[in-house]
Amino acid sequence: MSSKGRFTVAKATEQTDDSFDEEFLKKLEYLYIVSQKIASGKSRAQRRTRLVGAGIDFADHRHYTHGDDMRNVDWRVYSRTEKLFLKLYEEEEDLYIYFLLDTSRSMHLGTLNKWSMARKVSAALSYIGLSNMDRVSIIPFSSKLEGRLPPSRGKAQIFKVFDFLDRCGPGEQTTLKSAFKTFVSQNKRPGLAVVISDFYDPEGFDEGLNILRYHKFEPMVIQLYDRREMEVSIQGELELVDCETQEVRHVTVTPAMVRAYAKVFEEFCEELETYCSKRQILYFRAPIQESFEDLVLRIFRAGGFLK
Repeated sequence: MSSKGRFTVAKATEQTDDSFDEEFLKKLEYLYIVSQKIASGKSRAQRRTRLVGAGIDFADHRHYTHGDDMRNVDWRVYSRTEKLFLKLYEEEEDLYIYFLLDTSRSMHLGTLNKWSMARKVSAALSYIGLSNMDRVSIIPFSSKLEGRLPPSRGKAQIFKVFDFLDRCGPGEQTTLKSAFKTFVSQNKRPGLAVVISDFYDPEGFDEGLNILRYHKFEPMVIQLYDRREMEVSIQGELELVDCETQEVRHVTVTPAMVRAYAKVFEEFCEELETYCSKRQILYFRAPIQESFEDLVLRIFRAGGFLK
């Protein structure tokens, strides 16, 4: 989709209606309880990444080499084969969850905006991850990385998440490729990469997501949009301003143009969904008019976050 998708006659303003208060915490605890019920009702893998190391669960054998610890020799195998083999065990490694949050100006457009939804969804999913003792990190981005909350673990760390999200301001224009190049260079430990964005990137979305996949991160895509963008009621001669680049265009808005825009937007969404489907990337599209709880429950039921 071209940058036309973010031209607007409105002004980008800070959100003011989504404080992380006690009521919000109650909602998060409810979602955590629901997530546990959904997870327990499914046959699912362990949330930890399995590595072969010095854990307690037997994994495999390998040939003995000089200098290996004789305590790990499998003497039963030796009695049958007269060859020395070492027993290898599985050890658990924390699952890392990275929330890549688009902070571009188009996300901050209006009072009820996409950034308001993004921060609630990321806070809710962070709470679930922290409660499950996963390592949670938040990385806001636009054309570059706009900061970083280092990996944290444990439910009590949710207040660090709240504080960090409260301090995130509008960035520049969305450029997934350059932002994600920096991300993979700074984060060498692969994990789940939850990308929350409107994906209004003039250069396209595929190269940025491909960078994550190439570097062994597991992307999950959450595309946010505003239904009001599809409900243009103003017509006639207008001066439109790109909220990210400040580019100005003079256009004549007609009913036919509005219908054409809606069609282009739908084709863009379908292109993103098809890209994700072909690569087995979990994809969710949600209007900001939907409650964040409903979106989080949809994510849970799809099974991609509750591993």
